[in-house]
Amino acid sequence: MKLKIAVWLSLYACTIVAASGAIWFAGNLNANNWIAPDVAPPAWLFGPVWTVLYLFIATSAYRVIYADPHKLKGVVLALWSLQMCLNTLWTPVFFGAFDLPGALALIVVLWAVIGSYTAFSFSIDRKAGYLFLPYWAWVSFATVLNYKYMILNPL
Repeated sequence: MKLKIAVWLSLYACTIVAASGAIWFAGNLNANNWIAPDVAPPAWLFGPVWTVLYLFIATSAYRVIYADPHKLKGVVLALWSLQMCLNTLWTPVFFGAFDLPGALALIVVLWAVIGSYTAFSFSIDRKAGYLFLPYWAWVSFATVLNYKYMILNPL
């Protein structure tokens, strides 16, 4: 029973975050008429990338939950929860409020939390840490992209 609860919680948390982001995208990524940076990926790429990343994020949480007891387990799960909250907040700040500086500040904190989770989770379950590396790489790219949008589209 405990196994089922952990799997459902981690997968549903990821699914809810993913679905909340989809509401803001609603098809047109540039409805605000911003100038897009040269490095901006095509819109079709976001769905497949985030699908894989959310599977990795959920699997990482699952592995930490069921790893052997460890003194950092509570901290790591708190970091996982915090990154999910920050991830959820970034999309409406960037696409909903069109607040590029606010979104940049948020994604920098998200990047740091993902890095912290990754580093600490290695001591609990190495695979859980490795599963977060593609996510950290994508958020690193998204941080640069957010910055470039901010430079090209001043307030």
